[in-house]
Amino acid sequence: MAGLPDAKIDIVRTLVANAPDKVVSGLRNALAAADGDTALAGVRRVVEAEVADRTLRNKALEPIAPLFVHVAADAQRLTFPPRALPLLWRGLRDLAPADVASAALILADYEPGVSSTEAFDRLTEVLAEEIETGQQRDIAAALEIIEAARSGGTEVLHSCLTMAPVVRRATQKLPEWISRTTQERAAAARLAYRDACRSGEDAGPRFFEMLGAQMTEPWTILRIVSAVMDHPTESYLSGSELAVFAIRLMDAVDANLKTVAGFDLNGGAVAGQTAAATVEVLTLQITELENAIDLAREGGWGSRIQKQKQSLASVVERRLRELAKLQQAALPSQKVRVARAVVSEPNLTTAPDQDHVQRCRTLLTFAEGIRASANYGGFASTRAKVMEAAGETLDQYVEDVLSLVRDGEAFDREIAALYLQIAAEFAGLIHEPRAREIVRRRAATAFGAVKAPRPAWEDPARPL
Repeated sequence: MAGLPDAKIDIVRTLVANAPDKVVSGLRNALAAADGDTALAGVRRVVEAEVADRTLRNKALEPIAPLFVHVAADAQRLTFPPRALPLLWRGLRDLAPADVASAALILADYEPGVSSTEAFDRLTEVLAEEIETGQQRDIAAALEIIEAARSGGTEVLHSCLTMAPVVRRATQKLPEWISRTTQERAAAARLAYRDACRSGEDAGPRFFEMLGAQMTEPWTILRIVSAVMDHPTESYLSGSELAVFAIRLMDAVDANLKTVAGFDLNGGAVAGQTAAATVEVLTLQITELENAIDLAREGGWGSRIQKQKQSLASVVERRLRELAKLQQAALPSQKVRVARAVVSEPNLTTAPDQDHVQRCRTLLTFAEGIRASANYGGFASTRAKVMEAAGETLDQYVEDVLSLVRDGEAFDREIAALYLQIAAEFAGLIHEPRAREIVRRRAATAFGAVKAPRPAWEDPARPL
C-alpha cells in the first residue's frame, strides 16, 4: 500500500502540532503497531517526532509548562493560555538552536537528581531575556495571547522564568517533601522559598503556585506552605500573602460537597464510583487543612472546616438512607395470603424496572466505594447499619425467590431468573464479590430442580 503524499503529510503535521498533549499521546499509542503499514508509517513518524519534541519542551520548560492550562476564570490562580506555549517553544528553537540541541542530548540520558539541569536552565534564561525585548515573531505572538487573557501577564511570566531554576530544583525534592515532613526537609523548603523570593514582588506566592502545578493534586501544596511557615496558626496564615492556598482548598471542599449532594442516581455504577471518589478526596482535603494549620476552635477557618466535616457526614448519610426505598423498588415484593396470615413474597409477575435497578445499582456502588473513607468522614456507623439492613433484606429476598422456583410456584420463571441476576449483582456490592457467584450457583441449582407447579386450587397464595 502506497504511503500518503507529502501534501497530506504536511496537513497531518499541522493537525498534530496543534493538538493537545493527550490527543498526541493517544495517536502515538494507536499507531504503535503501524510499522508495517506503508500508508500509516508516515503519519506515525510525524506523531513520534511531535511526541519527542513535546517531551523536550516540557522538560526544558518544566517550571512553567504546567501553568499553560484551561481553567475557569480566577484572577488569583496563576495560569496562562495553552496555545501560547507552543509559540514560545517555537520561538525558543529559532533563537537558540544550539542550546535546544544541547538540551536534547542531556534529555537522552537524563536521570532526575543526578544529571545536570544547566542546559534546561539556560533555555529558560534565554526565553526570559527575549520576553524583555519581544522581537522574535512567535514569542511576540505568544505574549499578545497572554496579555489578552490577563493584563500584565507578560511581566508575570517573566517573573516565573526568573525563578525557574529554583522551582526546577524544588520540583525534584517534591516527592520527599510531600511524603513526610522532617526538620531537614522543612529547612530545605524554606531555603528554596527564600531563594525564590529574591526574584521580586509576589515571588513567594508564585513559587508555591508553580510548585503546586507540578503536583497530581495541586491542593497538597498547602503541606509545603505549612512546612515553610512552621505549622502556622490560623491567625498568622490568614493574615499572610499565602492565605490564598488555604482559602482555595476550603472553597474546593465546598464545591465537592455540592457534587456529592447532587450526584445523579441514574448515572449507574460510573456515577456511584465518581461520587465515592469525590468523598475520599473530601476526607483527604479536610485532613490536609487540619494537619497543615493550627486551627482556632471558635470562629474563622476552624469553624468553617468543622461545619464542612459535619456537612460531609450529613450529605453522605442522607444519600445512604435512600437505599432501603430504592432496593424495594428494584426488587419488589407483594402481599399474599397464606391460610389466615398475610405475608410478603417477591413479586415475579412483572419484569424488573430497569430505571429502579439502575438507581439502586448507583447507590450501592457509592456505598461500597466509601468504605475506606467512612471512619474519618464520620458516617461509618450509618453506613454499617444501612448495609447490614440491605444485606438482610437481600438475603431473604433471594431465599424466597429460590424457594418459589424450586417449588414450581414462580409466576414466571424467566422473570424470576432476571430478578436473581439482579440480586446476585447487588449481593456482590453489599457483601463481597464472592457473594455474587454464590447466588448465581444457587439459582442454577434451583432451576435444575424445579417441581411441577401446583394446581391453582391447591395454592392458598393464589386467588381462584
